[in-house]
Amino acid sequence: MRWRDAKKKVYKEVRISTPIAPVSKRLKAFVIDSFMLLMPILYLVFYVVYGSREAFALHQLQGWLMILIPYAILTTLFFFFKGQTPGYKAYDIVLVSAKRHSKLTLTQLILRFILLILTCMSVLGLFFPFFHKERLGIYDILSGTHAIEK
Repeated sequence: MRWRDAKKKVYKEVRISTPIAPVSKRLKAFVIDSFMLLMPILYLVFYVVYGSREAFALHQLQGWLMILIPYAILTTLFFFFKGQTPGYKAYDIVLVSAKRHSKLTLTQLILRFILLILTCMSVLGLFFPFFHKERLGIYDILSGTHAIEK
């Protein structure tokens, strides 16, 4: 920073330039997370709690809550303490805050998960990263997170 700028209190915003992880890597990481984290929870709820898929079908809302709440807690804890889930670790991706590329807050992570679930429910939200210039999902933009490569 030049002395004149400091004297006039003119500050330029310093933006850290780190490449966003490609959508293909993030999708592959999501598939790995689905099999490593979500499938065991699905199995437990389907066959241990309800006994069969037919019994689960009778109580779908309650069943999906029993699946999504532990999955949300598990992924949030992974992102909060390590910055990556097993799938993100496999592809060397780290989830960081968009502004300072620092560790995420618990509020950001909870908001991101809720927005991720809502995005997965809409077809338009699933294709949004392919049309956005930085290849970010709606949930990343609104929660202020970036998935970057190490």
